[in-house]
Amino acid sequence: MTWAGGSEPIDLEAIEAVPGTPGEYVALASRGLVYHLKATGTRVEVLGTSPLPAIADGDDYESFALTSRHGKTAAVWADRGAGKDRPATLRAASFAFTKYGEADFGPVTTVRYRTPYPSGPVRHASDISVTDAGRLLIGAASDPGDDGPFDSAVVDAGTLSVTRTGKVRLGLSDSPEVLRKFKGHKIEAVECVPNSRTALLGTDDENTGGAVNSAKLCEG
Repeated sequence: MTWAGGSEPIDLEAIEAVPGTPGEYVALASRGLVYHLKATGTRVEVLGTSPLPAIADGDDYESFALTSRHGKTAAVWADRGAGKDRPATLRAASFAFTKYGEADFGPVTTVRYRTPYPSGPVRHASDISVTDAGRLLIGAASDPGDDGPFDSAVVDAGTLSVTRTGKVRLGLSDSPEVLRKFKGHKIEAVECVPNSRTALLGTDDENTGGAVNSAKLCEG
């Protein structure tokens, strides 16, 4: 596809469709730069770029999701974390675009998150998706190196909701539920298909390749 209107992202980690706006997407690079994109045929145009709010030293982003309720949109994203000493940092905020096409975030809510599975050299948040009912699904993956062995899971970690006035509420469960484990694979993409229980799952198993699969994980 032809890329126009700006430089291509370095280390692109997440892409999300903009609710209610066919052909428009938000993409996120690992250091926290947000791209507002429009796809038409074989052309991708950059409509605007902007940094995430509240970027902290050492943050490494792999996840970004949008959800819409009552005509209001919220974003949730996370620094992936690293092992037992660095939990993931989840942040959520209301979301819109400025007249210049740049991402416009509202007040940010921040929480820390540790995955219940796997352990070891784990990325606590390798990707995020929000179900139609507002459940917050988080992928987590153990990554000891390019030859593995890999291990990962998808976890029901809590909720993300948007009130009628546009207030965003991010709530983590006291006991996050491991929905499914995936031994031997490093899941780095989780996406709930709208109006469906189906989650699309993408792996990056480094020297052993990668795969896309699906599982019925996106229940209310």
